[in-house]
Amino acid sequence: MMTAETNLKTILKSISPLLHEGEYVFCTVENIEAIDPNDLVMTFRETEGTTIILRKEAADKLNLNYDFIAAWISLMVHSSLEAVGLTAAFSTALADEGISCNVVAGYYHDHLFVKHCDSQKAVAVLEKLSL
Repeated sequence: MMTAETNLKTILKSISPLLHEGEYVFCTVENIEAIDPNDLVMTFRETEGTTIILRKEAADKLNLNYDFIAAWISLMVHSSLEAVGLTAAFSTALADEGISCNVVAGYYHDHLFVKHCDSQKAVAVLEKLSL
């Protein structure tokens, strides 16, 4: 098992943003059983319903509503869930360039969803953090 990094300077030097192919959307559903688990990138149960992230084409096939088309960027450094300042560092850098970002922390990596048209610019901003 890999050891998760907690040192912010080390994390930022190793951030390695990976832009996934495709367009992704956030939707909410009442019945998740109707969704093929292989189509899901993420699920989160909220009081109002279950939020899901999936490819846009899968959402379109299911006639799901969405209003934000995103690109998915994974930070390939294995950062600890206890690391202090990582979200602030990359969200500030992106905000300074006018890029909004929605963050999902996985066990191994942080995943950012940015407006699809901002994906290349966002990757460039994130790569500058490692310099």
